[in-house]
Amino acid sequence: MDDVKVKQLSGGEMVIQSLIDQGVEVIFGYPGGAVLHIYDALFKYKALRHVLVRHEQAATHMADGYARVCGRPGVVLATSGPGATNTITGIATAYMDSIPMVIITGNVQSNLIGDDAFQETDMIGVSRPIVKHSFFIKHPLEIPLAIKKAFYLASSGRPGPVVVDIPKDMTDPSVKFPYEYPASVSMRSYNPVQQGHAGQIKKAVDLIREAKRPIIYSGGGVILGKASEALRTFARIVGAPVTNTLMGLGAFPSPDPQFLGMLGMHGTYEANMAMHNADLIIALGARFDDRVTNNTAKFCPGAQIIHVDIDPTSISKTIAADVPIVGHLGSVLEAMCQLLTDYRPEQTPQAADRAGWWQKIESWRSSQCLKYAAETDVIKPQEVIEALYQVTGGEAIVTSDVGQHQMFAALYYPFKRPSQWINSGGLGTMGFGLPAAMGAIFADPTAVVACVTGEGSIQMNIQELSTCLQYGLPVKIITLNNQALGMVRQWQDMQYDSRYSSSTYQDSLPDFVKLAEAYGHVGIKITERSQLIPQLQRAFELKDQLVFVDVSVDPNEHVYPMHIRLGGMQEMWLSKTERT
Repeated sequence: MDDVKVKQLSGGEMVIQSLIDQGVEVIFGYPGGAVLHIYDALFKYKALRHVLVRHEQAATHMADGYARVCGRPGVVLATSGPGATNTITGIATAYMDSIPMVIITGNVQSNLIGDDAFQETDMIGVSRPIVKHSFFIKHPLEIPLAIKKAFYLASSGRPGPVVVDIPKDMTDPSVKFPYEYPASVSMRSYNPVQQGHAGQIKKAVDLIREAKRPIIYSGGGVILGKASEALRTFARIVGAPVTNTLMGLGAFPSPDPQFLGMLGMHGTYEANMAMHNADLIIALGARFDDRVTNNTAKFCPGAQIIHVDIDPTSISKTIAADVPIVGHLGSVLEAMCQLLTDYRPEQTPQAADRAGWWQKIESWRSSQCLKYAAETDVIKPQEVIEALYQVTGGEAIVTSDVGQHQMFAALYYPFKRPSQWINSGGLGTMGFGLPAAMGAIFADPTAVVACVTGEGSIQMNIQELSTCLQYGLPVKIITLNNQALGMVRQWQDMQYDSRYSSSTYQDSLPDFVKLAEAYGHVGIKITERSQLIPQLQRAFELKDQLVFVDVSVDPNEHVYPMHIRLGGMQEMWLSKTERT
């Protein structure tokens, strides 16, 4: 190698140059002592955009929302100690939902490691249970390869967050080293399977051909694996009904007649009934989590199970699979479709059974489990979401926080495409919605982005309204304000004889309109049904401004359907007084 042509860079410069060479366009961060060398290098490199957040947790949620929308790993830069530990909730959120993210944290000088120095935290140890992998830098020359590996690990196989922890002396601007960014990496101990086993795929196809009552149960892995188009083709060939998990909404278009809606704890009656009565469940990129299965001992007793996932540890973890297939969903579905090319469900011996299966599904659909009474003067949260769908034409990217508003959004905004619905599914992180919406706009500046939230969740990261002003982010915030922690209150109604222990705010909520205006944005208050459509239209007509729409909704409304605790898929509350 000709030394004249090799760049001589400090460790701090290597961090920034590595991110640029990796193709990173934006990072979310907050400066502090341990990363100031990196920030000084960032000042010299204009090719990389930095977003100054107001809290490091928000930085991780922004990176998370960014990754979910554009499919590339989100990047976070935080200082040592409290800066690093503030990212933990966002890292755990990404880990639970398999979102690719690279978190670069500073640490104290290497000679002070273990001495309880000012702002020292063992970030590797603290984050170990909630990351896919982590790197601790012991020499500046390790930085390019570590960052290359971090991106490779974060985005391949089952995606997830990766931490790179760098002591301050590793980024000293006065010490230069030759820099070269690796073109590729290979890790002997890490080789995710891509192609599914041909024999297992053949077994799965045989079961599909023999099934009388099949159902396709698809999850977030379909979206992460960019296999939504393959799922649609597969569903057409098989002719089976399709249900999505909370994380999988949008993987199959909601308006499609084969779609039964979301399944699980707050899933539709028809989706849960079809799952319980199926004789074959084709699970694609889903992990049979507790919010889907309810009581695993009672889960779908008459069904055989095909389970396809990129992560072998997710298969048969909670529900045993009859035909396990490890591989990339797109390639597995393509292989299945090839074997099913000449398959015509209406020409099989089971055709009459299949017709009867669809008749049964239509009878469950006819119950209209999502109907609600809207004759009172109080605005129902369901109609807010329906109005949002109408005003946006169903085309908005919708983020949410966690609680009743999340379930109302999932059930009443029919998502048409993947990466249109952004929420914290596995960890259930309040405070996720606003920063995730901000990250979504950085990923797609042309998108209309709405954050559906509650008056409790929005206050978790409300300081990011300042960041929105600085960067001109026209998020539309729709708050379903019921004056309480709605889902907590619902459970207290159902299981604790309406003893509202620490779930209401006792008139302590801020005036959100004035608060939005104080941050330099537009605030709108809606208290009457007649205001709903025109005021939402006004909000979305203000295309270049953040608008905070605070909607007063019925505080006594519950989310239904809802699984009966410890029951089977078919055991649900359909209203406050009606159960299956």
